[in-house]
This record gives sequence, structure tokens and C-alpha cells, in this order.
Amino acid sequence: MNLKSIKTLGELKSSGYKTKSIKDEMRENLIYFLKKGENPFDGIIGYDNTVIPELQTAILSRHNIILLGLRGQAKTKIARLMINLLDEYIPVIDGSELNDDPFNPLSVIAKQKIIEDGDNTKINWLPREDRYTEKLATPDVSVADLIGDVDPIKAASLKLPYSDERVIHFGLIPRSHRSIFVINELPDLQARIQVALFNILEERDIQIRGFKVRMPLDIQFVFTANPEDYTNRGSIVTPLKDRIDSQILTHYPKNVEHSRLITAHEANLANDQKNQIKAGDLMKELIELIAFEARESEYIDEKSGVSARLTISAYENLISTAERRNLLNNEKETQLRVSDLFGVFPSITGKIELVYEGEQEGPYKVAQILIGKAIRKYFGKLFPSPDNLKKTETVSPYQPIIQWFQKGNKFDLLSELSNDDYKRKLKSVPGVKKVVDKYHPKEDADTKYLLMEFILFGLSEHSLLSRSRMENGIQFKDMISSMFSMSSDDKPGIDDSSLFRE
Repeated sequence: MNLKSIKTLGELKSSGYKTKSIKDEMRENLIYFLKKGENPFDGIIGYDNTVIPELQTAILSRHNIILLGLRGQAKTKIARLMINLLDEYIPVIDGSELNDDPFNPLSVIAKQKIIEDGDNTKINWLPREDRYTEKLATPDVSVADLIGDVDPIKAASLKLPYSDERVIHFGLIPRSHRSIFVINELPDLQARIQVALFNILEERDIQIRGFKVRMPLDIQFVFTANPEDYTNRGSIVTPLKDRIDSQILTHYPKNVEHSRLITAHEANLANDQKNQIKAGDLMKELIELIAFEARESEYIDEKSGVSARLTISAYENLISTAERRNLLNNEKETQLRVSDLFGVFPSITGKIELVYEGEQEGPYKVAQILIGKAIRKYFGKLFPSPDNLKKTETVSPYQPIIQWFQKGNKFDLLSELSNDDYKRKLKSVPGVKKVVDKYHPKEDADTKYLLMEFILFGLSEHSLLSRSRMENGIQFKDMISSMFSMSSDDKPGIDDSSLFRE
């Protein structure tokens, strides 16, 4: 049956259409999805065995919900995806402010229309996309914004007393009747405003100023909150929290695989970047490990958290760093390099909250430390760890590389090297290609060059080589000789390899 062809209340009655509450509507649609084995929360990664089952249970229970978790844990995205559980269209009385149900009108205007027009009352069909309202809680939000207030101009023009419902200017919540209403960052809402939500959640009534207005609002409430806000900016008043039926705790990705999927799904890359920049598993893994190291770092506030947006922004910056080099060299395509990680600093420093020790180091050095720890951790997965070689007294495959640097040789890796120069420079270091061929013989040629570069970074992380920053790149040299050239300030040439280690 084509519902949109129904234009009047009489036709709606004849069709046999039956209305239902929004919570029943969402429950029935979720049951339909579950029976078919489909996921209405497509794009939410890493919550399959934790958050999603709890969310589905809350919806089956017809509960109002609060999503509690640190920043960057997809709370708002989950709330927005809940519109997938709504019917495609619902009927509303034409011209009504409050999405009035033709069978159970709420507003005075809608009731009057039915009295006057009867079965000829015109109806419209409201799409599910228009049944979602979202409000960010800020200290300046008022009761009038959320619930409504008396409009004196309307009262004067209509010559009606303030007690008449027709002079009320309704706020966001009444206008979200038969819809999903989301309040983000609930603790930021002033306590007196939170109190105004009590009756709406429990009795579905609203009160505007001193006038008694009873409206059985039909709303699915979803709240989001960050535990950090409880102490920094506010809290959820206890009676309100008691009226929210289900509290669901969100979390960060529990493994690198899920984190990589999230980054790949959310990263906003241009088509040129996708076609011209070759991003291998090594670089994708390092980006995710930076976030995992950040969440365990002693320099970063654990209560504040490290948003998943860090890895998304960092990956976008990483791709753009390689793209810029590609454009400068007028090349058709290029591969990500380990040295490109120096281009992601802006994505890290703006997304971490430092504790006292971190403030002492500074955000830039903390970012260097995180990148270094990520390199060190992943190096042990791809190549033998120099630390383990020392313990077992095994002959090190890295000895020819180290000896070459001990002879006074230096390796300058400039940030804007062309692909050909990059490869030629790496081949000039004896022994490094042999190590890659031994442990990764099946990799393609471009990946092998990336692994050759990665070995130099890995050896510097294990204090076998010195790594120094230059104005336009990085210099590797012997660790002992570098001690005589180290400066106490942060000028080009300073040895920064120690900053990348624990």
C-alpha cells in the first residue's frame, strides 16, 4: 500500500492504519532487524559484543537511554543511527506544530482542525529523517529553549490570556513529539534545567511558567555524557539520572584491528589521495599504535581520554604529507614513508590533555615520545628485537648497518626526496636491504624500501643509532659520535632519538 497517497483522515481510517508509540515502533523494527540478522547500527565498529547488545536490550525494554563514555567513542553517531529503527513515514495533521497524530491529536490547533473538518482533515507524511532532534547542552540553554514559554506578542494579537495554550511558543522537546530527542553532554546542562526534565521523563507532562499544561508527549530520549564533565563542568542531578532507564558505557577500540577499521571508515580522503598515495599496512598500524600508546602514557590525562578522532586526523595528515611531497616532485604516485609521521604532529598535539609531567615536556615532545614508542613496539613484530638478541647472545643481523655508521657515515633523509632519490639513498646503506630480504622476502619492491627505512628508525629507538632532526628532514648517524654534537636547545641538529624512547 502506498501510504503517501493517503491525504485525509478518512482515507487513513479506511486503510486500517494503526499508530503506535515511538518506543513500540522502535522495538518492533529492531525485532524485525534481529530476526533477519541485519545490523541497524552499520558503521559502529568494535561494539558488537559490548555496547550494541546492551543498546538493543534497552530498546526492547522501551527505555530512555544515556550513553556514558569519554570523548571520541561514537556516542553521538550511535544516537543518530537510531533513526534506522523508525518507520519510513508516519502520518501527521497538516499544519500542526507538534507532529500531531491524526488519531490522537495533542495540540489545540490540531484538535480544532479535526472538529471542524472531520474525516476531511488533511494529513501529511513525516519521513524518519525529520523525526530526530539533537541539542548540545551548554550553560546558556534555558527552559524556554527546551520546553517553551509564553509569547506575549501572540497573546496580544490573538487577545488571549497567558493561561491559554494557544499563546505558548513550544520549545524543542514538545516539537519532538513522536521523535527521537538527543541531549549531548548532559552534565553541562544547568541543574535547574535538568530538574525541568523530571516530569517529562516520568509523567510525560510539561509545565510552562505557572500554567498547568498536560501533554502526554511521546518521545524517545537519548542522552550522552562524558565522565570527565562530572568534575570539570557539572554533573547529572541524581533524581534525573534515576529517571533514565538504561545507562550504557561506551569504550575505545580494544584492539588495533578495530581501530584500523574505524579510521578507514571515517577518514575523509580525496579521490586523488586514494589513487596517488600508497598506504601500506605498516604505516596504518603505526598510526593506530600512537593512539594506544597515548591512552597508556604517563604524560596524558587518563580521565580525559584520547579520542578516536586522533587517529582519523593523523591518518589524513599522513596522507596529505605524502601528497605534498608528490606534488612538489611532480610525480604520479608515491608511498607513505616512516618519516612522514613527522607530519602528523598537529593531529596529536591538539587532541591530548597533558598532566603535569606532560606539561613539563610540552605537547610537541610528548607527540615525539608517542610516535617513538609506537615504532619500537611494532619493530619487534617485524624484525628481531635488538634487546632479545643481546639476551640470547645471538649474532645481530644489524651489525653491518651499525658498523657502517661507526665509520663516520651519516644518512640524511630529506622530507621532500623524490621516489628515485629515496630509493637510491636507502640502497646506499650496506646491510639494510639484506635484513629486509631475509625476514620479508615476499614483499613487493616498494614495501621493501619502506621496511629498509623502518629498520633505521627501529635501530634508533633501541639506541643503536642516533636520529637528529634537521630543518628539512632527519639525519641518522653513530650514537657515540652524536653525543659530542648534542645541543641543549631545540635547534635543528638536536638528537631527538631519546625523546622517542621510554
